[in-house]
Amino acid sequence: MAFDKTVSFLKALKKNNNRDWFEKNKSKYLDAKEEFEVFVQQLIKPISKFDKKINPEMDAKKCVFRIYKDVRFSKDKTPYKAHFGAHFTPGGKNSSVAGYYIHFQPGALFIAGGNWNPEPPQLNAIRQEIDYNGDKLIKILRSKSFKTYFDGLSDENKLKTLPKGFDKENKHIELLKLKSFVVYHEISDSKLKSKDFEKTIINGFKAMHPFLEFLREAGAN
Repeated sequence: MAFDKTVSFLKALKKNNNRDWFEKNKSKYLDAKEEFEVFVQQLIKPISKFDKKINPEMDAKKCVFRIYKDVRFSKDKTPYKAHFGAHFTPGGKNSSVAGYYIHFQPGALFIAGGNWNPEPPQLNAIRQEIDYNGDKLIKILRSKSFKTYFDGLSDENKLKTLPKGFDKENKHIELLKLKSFVVYHEISDSKLKSKDFEKTIINGFKAMHPFLEFLREAGAN
């Protein structure tokens, strides 16, 4: 499908991120949002074919995030996100269950998945699972299908010291130092006009599915 309205609106928003401009262009925003939601809806059933925890009849609106920013604790006071985002999880976009994410932004398009900055109980559950069953995670991360899309886990905010309760001799200590368990795959804008764009996203999500299942089995939900 074409993304002309979405791309055009987001490019303009990046240059005019203020309430006056947004209100004057509200109709363009609604058209772009609808276009993006149609695309998100098209992804749900293909995802549900390999991830049985995803309801094939789920409404795209339960996956798509609001474009309005919460600026209370941010140095950047621009009121709107410069992208559209959608999170596919069994419990909807705001669920803490490990899921699939698409970040739609001209020049910064990517897919991702996992648990980003989980709360302490979730973080502890994941670390315990890695401690008990880390070899399984290593096997997933080294699999051919996974490595086709992902270089490994993001080390954003990784601890420089040992996590409490674990020994430095633990063979999975570098994984245990992580505070987020997330993978990313960047997609070039040129793919937007490709017939394989949707297939690229679905195949990327399918490649990360075993990783998400590991996190879910850890009780990180």
